[in-house]
Amino acid sequence: MQDDLKTRLCDAVDQGFDRQVAFLTELTAHPSTRGNEQSAQDFMARELAARGYEVDRWQIDVDEIRHLPGFSPVLGPYDDAVNVVGTHRPKARRGKSLILNGHVDVVPTGPLEMWDSPPFEPRVADGWLYGRGGGDMKAGLASNLFALDALAACGLAPGGDVFFQSVVEEECTGNGALACLARGYTADAALIPEPFAESLVTAQLGVLWFQVHLKGLPTHVAYAGSGSNAIEAAFPLIRALHEMEHRWNAAENRPDEYGHMEHALNLNIGKIEGGDWTSSVPAWSVFDVRMGIFPGQSIEAAKAEIEQVIMDAARENAFLRNSLPEIVYHGFHAEGYALSRDSSANAASAISALGSAHHSVSGETLPREAITATTDARFFGLYADMPALVYGPRAEAIHGFNERVELDSMRRVTKATALFIADWCKTEEI
Repeated sequence: MQDDLKTRLCDAVDQGFDRQVAFLTELTAHPSTRGNEQSAQDFMARELAARGYEVDRWQIDVDEIRHLPGFSPVLGPYDDAVNVVGTHRPKARRGKSLILNGHVDVVPTGPLEMWDSPPFEPRVADGWLYGRGGGDMKAGLASNLFALDALAACGLAPGGDVFFQSVVEEECTGNGALACLARGYTADAALIPEPFAESLVTAQLGVLWFQVHLKGLPTHVAYAGSGSNAIEAAFPLIRALHEMEHRWNAAENRPDEYGHMEHALNLNIGKIEGGDWTSSVPAWSVFDVRMGIFPGQSIEAAKAEIEQVIMDAARENAFLRNSLPEIVYHGFHAEGYALSRDSSANAASAISALGSAHHSVSGETLPREAITATTDARFFGLYADMPALVYGPRAEAIHGFNERVELDSMRRVTKATALFIADWCKTEEI
């Protein structure tokens, strides 16, 4: 790519950056927790249509995707799960095609009084934008869109097909991205600007979600010894799961990408509830678990061991051995994905193009890291034979209080994305 075009594209990002921050502020103000994404998706659809993209907005049909690899089971209805895709078709295909993917769903806020300012009233202070979802990952959606805007400001458009995806369900299943594949959206590569501080993600973990349902024997607390406490019965099961977590993290079980990490896989008891009355021994409890798995680790083998661990621990309990727990899988059924294992020429070319774009903007070599989370990259990399590049801005306190994204980092990522699109897709005059 000519240096003149690089300069023009970077200048165009700078000139449009106030608008980009305003766009991110408005998008972050939409409280798009799971089931409440429609207003944010309406906003995305309007913004794409205003730019002249062909807009596809549809409700996800679970029956159309449940048979596909990578599907995660769901407990509730999907009447409110809506995806939005904006499509650019070039006049003449000169370059490769690209998916620009991002998710609009955000995690719950937690107690509002523990935020310094309301989570859905985004504010800018000291070079950061604060608000739930600003970092994870609405800044990435803004970077994708305004990178395309930078090309348009230079009188250019991508010379290959570009599919701008704003999906739901990333935070709990990934079924939004899967629904895009089922609808026929594929390309030569995918770029997902998740907030990993301008590093290229070389590997990501898989994730399993499940619930453990326990039944007790209720009685008045005055006669607690004659009952069986379903809440306290969860404690030894949780302890056994943490012992399993320790085994899975042992050095001999770590793949190369995670060999340097002593504790890459994390088990989290994310939610527990049970009982009906303070003075009654609780007759039931349910606890929700998130467990990571390594790339290449079999989901079915992991589930089998989880079930064995829980049942073995239950059989050591005098009451539970006669009332064994029920295990219910819901949400993430996600395999791990390692871009580093993609030896194709296409992957090498995409990584090289992104590395060059990053260097042009930052003057530094593109950092690479394995992460201990999961992203939608697995769908593209594992099930659609396309390299999935995860590269986004620096953010802090994602999923926590006072989530924030660094605006200068978003600016750099937007510039690098614009350069990457121009290189990967080539360009044509509008």
